[in-house]
Amino acid sequence: MKRVAFFSDIHANLPALQAVLADIESHDLDGSYCLGDLVGYGGDPNGVIDLVRDSGFPTILGNYDQGVAWETGDCGCFYPDEAAKRVGEASYTFSAAAVTDENKAWLRGLERELHIDLEGMKIHLVHGSPRRINEYLLKDRDDRTYERLAAAETDDVLVFGHTHQFWQRRFGHVTFVNIGSVGRPKDGDPRAGYVILEVGKRDSAGPDVAGPGVARPEVSAHLVRVAYDFEVAARAILNAGLPPSLAERVRIGR
Repeated sequence: MKRVAFFSDIHANLPALQAVLADIESHDLDGSYCLGDLVGYGGDPNGVIDLVRDSGFPTILGNYDQGVAWETGDCGCFYPDEAAKRVGEASYTFSAAAVTDENKAWLRGLERELHIDLEGMKIHLVHGSPRRINEYLLKDRDDRTYERLAAAETDDVLVFGHTHQFWQRRFGHVTFVNIGSVGRPKDGDPRAGYVILEVGKRDSAGPDVAGPGVARPEVSAHLVRVAYDFEVAARAILNAGLPPSLAERVRIGR
């Protein structure tokens, strides 16, 4: 059995990241990976980048990281209305100005995807989707989207973030796992979230195994919630001059 941690969408929330990394350290794991969006919305983007970089965990680029690192003028995010768009623009302006040139250069050096192998299980790591770094793979999206993605996928598991809500489901030969968010959950629970993926082998043959007694890998994903002082994160947002609504979202997990 191999057990690996995946975390994503920290969004400049240093207290949440510190709590998650401490919790990861408390488990006997075989590795840890960061799936991007270190910056945006929160008050300490450089502190988060420094901690992730110093941790040495393999890390891929998120859409917000991309927008800030290349100073594109936006984060490639979706906003449902003009009020949300104004808040998003304020967040981007702050983040692009606050992140140091050194940290922007480090972000530009990140890979956009990774492929790993656990116990013979091929796992594809992306931020949004294999098609676009900012594609929203929501739980309630039409099944046809996931069937098309599964048909194009060569790996056994697709692990991703971006939507800030955990879910897992199998389409075709592919297990889809959204790992939620460390710094800005959107499921009504303000605690930081990350996923431990377990991959092992069972001794009995399944329907897709040619013969009895042939071991095949199995995968399961477990959401871990970690309490932290979200008021510290909220104060950092307010002290940075960011919109108060961003602080409130940290408090309520929405």
